[in-house]
Amino acid sequence: QVQLVESGGGLVQAGGSLRLSCVVSGRIVRINAVGWYRQAPGKQRELVAGISSGRDPNYADSVKGRFTISRDNAKNTVSLQMNSLKVEDTAVYYCNVNVLDYSLIRREYWGQGTQVTVSS
Repeated sequence: QVQLVESGGGLVQAGGSLRLSCVVSGRIVRINAVGWYRQAPGKQRELVAGISSGRDPNYADSVKGRFTISRDNAKNTVSLQMNSLKVEDTAVYYCNVNVLDYSLIRREYWGQGTQVTVSS
């Protein structure tokens, strides 16, 4: 069983910063791709940032230059540094990973979500 535990959400004023972290644990051979998604009330879940092995990170246009995704393969941790936060960044943020498990099967997992609220 693979588990994702997210942390770092909270309430911040516009212009502030937050750092989200996602720790992946369980019986996995490797993490192939990681990503952060978000879902605001009444809206569809959208990709914020992602990294696939051997590729450059990709970002939603709305967060380019403000957010930075990173991964620590040794610690199976994915982070999202969010700077210059805007009210419209308010959402529940979800960690997503695509892993190769011990059965050599690729599987996708989601974190439980962490609330980010940006006040004006």
